Amino acid sequence: MSLSRCLKVLIAVIALATPALSQTEPVEIGGDVFVSGTTITQPVLAERDLIAMGANVSMSSDVAEDVHALGFDVEIDGAVGGDVTAAGASVSVDGPVAGDVTASAMTLRSGPQAEIGGNARFAGASVTINGPIRGALVAAGGEIILNATVAGDVVLTSPDITFGPNAVIEGRLTYLSDDRMEVPERVISADRVTFEMASDSEMWREVREDWQEWDSPVALTPWAVIGGFLVNLGLFIVIGAVFLTLTPGTIRRLRRRADARPGMVMLTGTIGLSILFGSIPVGGLSVVGLPLVPIVLLLILAVWVLGYILGAYVVAMRIMRGLGSAESPSIAMRLVALAMGVTFAALLNFIPVVGWMANFALVLLGAGAITTALFDSFLSGLEPERDQGLAPLDTSDT
Repeated sequence: MSLSRCLKVLIAVIALATPALSQTEPVEIGGDVFVSGTTITQPVLAERDLIAMGANVSMSSDVAEDVHALGFDVEIDGAVGGDVTAAGASVSVDGPVAGDVTASAMTLRSGPQAEIGGNARFAGASVTINGPIRGALVAAGGEIILNATVAGDVVLTSPDITFGPNAVIEGRLTYLSDDRMEVPERVISADRVTFEMASDSEMWREVREDWQEWDSPVALTPWAVIGGFLVNLGLFIVIGAVFLTLTPGTIRRLRRRADARPGMVMLTGTIGLSILFGSIPVGGLSVVGLPLVPIVLLLILAVWVLGYILGAYVVAMRIMRGLGSAESPSIAMRLVALAMGVTFAALLNFIPVVGWMANFALVLLGAGAITTALFDSFLSGLEPERDQGLAPLDTSDT
């Protein structure tokens, strides 16, 4: 199957997989239950694990083992016999969990009935803990409210920590904040409290120290950087030379398309890349589309590299024609134009901001030419073929 046909099939599969976001019928495989949809509200019984993905996920049924939930709004109300792993803009755990809970969200909350039998690891902009924890607690966020009993040790990292009336810590408390606070005796005795200063400057200082202590497997000398640059540059030139040699007609059509209407082609390239990048979360939220995510990532890399090479080649050929070169030069001249264009584009990367924007424009130009050609070919294949054997319509019969 040719590359063009593979791309057409992939576009069609992604388009067909998009309606799967509205599918909420669970799929059972080996006792595990998979369910995805825009809104998941009906109870789903799982004899083993439950994997749920959707915009709004509300699970009220019991799960024998683990729960893995991903969505914009996630609510877990049923009893869970194992661990819970959840992520979203809003995550709420309101049922008992026998194992550990690992959750991350902008707004994260555990209800009074959400007794956690193991450890809890929470991260979010706002973290509210109302359910008891039988293990340890590690929480980080812009705001943390602890209003429950924790049997194990507690580590809190936040500039705003509040202890509610039901907060009790039976282990040790270590809190990292930008200022020392008074921890009520009813929560924990002072001899079991440790305070560590945490600020933005301190954080960045530790990051710099860790980076300086990191042992690179290759010494990053100036010659190593130059060597890496030349290797990448040579790889791009070789890829472009292979396409110029094996598919000269296709490259010529793509170049002329980009040269004729560069603005419209760049806009098409933006649309094409947006479709590819947008298909990643779409595929991730669908059981049908999930296996396609690695393929889409490889496709994005291929379109980005080929678009970059093609864009540099288009600009180089336009400059050569402006200097008096023929419309269709020899293969040797085209290879020279390719090498010059890719080399000049690579050197632009050393110019901050302006050079990066110029390189991104080259990617859009080349990707737009590829996207336009694919769309034209795909749409032309959908046109109905006219039956040449039909006789002209006799108007006297109507």
